[in-house]
Amino acid sequence: MTELFSTLAGLLVKVGIVALVANEVRGFVLAAPVLYGIYAVGGTAMALWIGFCSLAGIALSVAAPVFIARKLKLLQPCRA
Repeated sequence: MTELFSTLAGLLVKVGIVALVANEVRGFVLAAPVLYGIYAVGGTAMALWIGFCSLAGIALSVAAPVFIARKLKLLQPCRA
């Protein structure tokens, strides 16, 4: 019974990671036209920088927890 829960938990984590990546790709697809719009209308360097920082903040808010979770998983002792 424990193996079943372990397998399901592992599958759920993998699905969650795929969902996070898909969400980031979706975010990029939706944000790229905005950045291009800023550029196309003669956006200043400041406008481009603000757009870039906004997108980088969103990406960092997703990437940092994934990175930390991966590091914490490496620190756990192996259980047989």
